[in-house]
Amino acid sequence: MHLSEKLAIFYQELILKGSYHLVLEGIFVTILLSICGLFIGIIIGTLIAILITKKEKNSLQRYITIIVKMYVGFFRGTPIVVQLLFIYFVILPLLGLAGSSALLVAVIIFGLNSGAYVSEIMRSGILSIDRGQNEAARALGLNANQSMRFVVFPQAFKNALPNLGNEFVTLLKETSVANYITVHDLTYAFRVIGSSSYEYMVPYFSLALCYLVLVLIASYCISLYERKLRKSEN
Repeated sequence: MHLSEKLAIFYQELILKGSYHLVLEGIFVTILLSICGLFIGIIIGTLIAILITKKEKNSLQRYITIIVKMYVGFFRGTPIVVQLLFIYFVILPLLGLAGSSALLVAVIIFGLNSGAYVSEIMRSGILSIDRGQNEAARALGLNANQSMRFVVFPQAFKNALPNLGNEFVTLLKETSVANYITVHDLTYAFRVIGSSSYEYMVPYFSLALCYLVLVLIASYCISLYERKLRKSEN
């Protein structure tokens, strides 16, 4: 089959048969998964980073730290697709939650996965703040929690923003496996188009192009924000 014929088949499926609606839905779901996953990841990662960097821990916090390290080890040590399949097809049925919304489950899993990586990003951000600032805050009468909240964390978060942007780009690409648990993401859309026409070359090339465009747009927006951040510092 010539390339022109393959393009004609793809055009027929995408435009004439209305499959472009699937693609638009897939783009929306992919971006939604990335944004929600990063949002959850920032919350989880920040809490973990604060806990790990805290020097004075009571017995409960020590046990929680052990559990947290096991969580981080699991999500950083296994592929995201394995996490999706294991939690969706093994853990949820064992908990009596089989048939849960695939999209909601995917958001939670991507959030948990991102949280494991964001914890290291935030930990590095916290450790990058000069210890003298924390000591000065304590000298002014702030306790450890207030010092972290009002002095250390705002600066740490600002320092971590570029790496958080990179984490978003990573999530954007990793969401391509969400269709393994029947989420109607971008990859799912082009798989459907390919299976409908029994021709996969053009759909998968278009899929790669879509992800490339999304990543380039996200990277450009992140670089713009970083330049704006540097100007504000100057």
